Amino acid sequence: MESCMRAAEQPEKSTDRLRLAAGSHLRGAAEVCCRLADHDVDCLLSAARLLAATLQAGGKVLLCGNGGSAADCQHLAAEFVGRLSKDHERGALAAIALTTDTSILTAIGNDYGFDAVFRRQVEAFGRPGDLLIGISTSGNSPNVIGAIHAAKTIPMRTIALTGQGGAMATMVDVAISVPSANAQHVQESHLVIEHILCDLAEQLLFAGSSPEPRS
Repeated sequence: MESCMRAAEQPEKSTDRLRLAAGSHLRGAAEVCCRLADHDVDCLLSAARLLAATLQAGGKVLLCGNGGSAADCQHLAAEFVGRLSKDHERGALAAIALTTDTSILTAIGNDYGFDAVFRRQVEAFGRPGDLLIGISTSGNSPNVIGAIHAAKTIPMRTIALTGQGGAMATMVDVAISVPSANAQHVQESHLVIEHILCDLAEQLLFAGSSPEPRS
């Protein structure tokens, strides 16, 4: 009988632990976003203005990243080509995720090495006046860094979404660095940032505001 009672108590204790874990994760993610709101809003505005100015001038946005950041690239490209908000009737905006063509990725990876998979595409598709967005939780992804180097030689403007630290933040025109060492919270914040960037760019382009001219 005693063993049956202990077994019956286990699901309740397990549920309590899981509830605490879920609540802790949500609070941690919210705290990171609050720190962004307190310290990095100006970087968000600069990035949004650069995006809007690029698109207004007829340029396109190229995006690259690995793993979850690759999914972010596809998500953000979809928001630009489609739309984020129903508040603005607009045409499609030119954005390409460099993470989607498996033939290109595997051919370049096989022939040149994985560090070249984004650089080679930037060299093929990038034009002066275009914009590259590189996304990396660590800020040190070699293939994203290679793409940034290629973009600067074209020349293209560059934005980086990173965690705290990493080489990418020092290499680009605008860096948005999430103030956390927790990779999950960095990735969660990146999705929020991506929605904000698209929202602000749509407002600048289609809600009567004009983006600041590029230098």
